Amino acid sequence: MTSLKDKTVLITGGSKGIGLGIAEYLLKEGMKVAITSRSQLAADLAVKQLEQYGEIVGYEADVRDLSSQEKIVESITSKWGSLDVVIANAGVGHFANIEDMTEQQWNDTVDINLTGVFNTTKASIPALKKSKGYLMTIASLAGTNFFANGAAYNASKFGLVGFTQAVMLDLREYGVKVTTIMPGSVTSHFNNHVPSEADAWKIQPEDIGQMVADLLKMNPRTLPSKIEVRPTTPPTKK
Repeated sequence: MTSLKDKTVLITGGSKGIGLGIAEYLLKEGMKVAITSRSQLAADLAVKQLEQYGEIVGYEADVRDLSSQEKIVESITSKWGSLDVVIANAGVGHFANIEDMTEQQWNDTVDINLTGVFNTTKASIPALKKSKGYLMTIASLAGTNFFANGAAYNASKFGLVGFTQAVMLDLREYGVKVTTIMPGSVTSHFNNHVPSEADAWKIQPEDIGQMVADLLKMNPRTLPSKIEVRPTTPPTKK
């Protein structure tokens, strides 16, 4: 997939943050981009922001619902003829001491970050096998590094890393590439954060977009299956 022009991509959670950054970068590379959000309004606003760069559509869909993912894949293949790339990016973070964490917080984190990726993957497999495409999941360094108040988030991301690596082994015999990207600190609205100039040291969403494009352009014989990415110079701890 060394040329990306007119290739098609689905990005879940593509209306903001990392997903939006990936969408913009891939549009500028000539790809046809479909993004999803749990809010049609958010999807439409993102489309309006990015349509100057190329062909993009936005859908309301919930990764927790397998049927919604199947409908999105069907819509994309009907519209564009194929689905070449899937970026399973949708995620959420709830952080609390295990004694204080609610059942709802646990379920929400695992259902979106892990089961949601299963649903997106499951729905996309027939199309990706047909196109000999590429599946990428956006995990986190929290998928290998545990921390206090991270029980739900760590569990979901540790699980996502393992899930993706197993899926890589399942699908490579069909010519489908699978990679998990594990970012550290990224400037985004994740967990209600408001980006500011103080975030300049962090990875920027477009940096992840560039990484995705570079992976897609890599020679088909080579597969970086798991990538950890960190800010070059984090702030010095006092």
